[in-house]
Amino acid sequence: MKKKAILRGLLGIPLGIALGHVITIVISIVIGDGNHLSAIPELVYEFGGELNAVIFQAILYGTLGASFSAASVIWEMERWSIVKQTGLYFLITAATMLPVAYFGHWMERSVLGFVIYFAVFVAIFVFMWLVQYAIWKNKIKHIDSKVKERN
Repeated sequence: MKKKAILRGLLGIPLGIALGHVITIVISIVIGDGNHLSAIPELVYEFGGELNAVIFQAILYGTLGASFSAASVIWEMERWSIVKQTGLYFLITAATMLPVAYFGHWMERSVLGFVIYFAVFVAIFVFMWLVQYAIWKNKIKHIDSKVKERN
């Protein structure tokens, strides 16, 4: 399982970078007034220029991609309960997402900023979990009906 997690983590790096880049494009379309917003101004200021900020941001995106991808092996631990899988996956992804968001200036650097960002993360996590649960429940129901048809 470790080997699979490492491999997925390595494959997740370019996926995270690509997804992060797409997000900057979407944000630029929505609020960029015709300009590409490649990095948050505070990050550009902190790194002394746009290039250094974008490189650092790509590292952050890659870190997220690696973390989320590597942690996905948790869902294959069939002996574990869904509660244990969900809890561990949440802990790993939150433990990665929150520091990345802090260092990337994606959240206000205050207790309130942390609380708000964490609440948004939890809301998105719960929403995505419920969607995935409903999808898999429907797939299992479909498979069960096929099995019953054969019997």
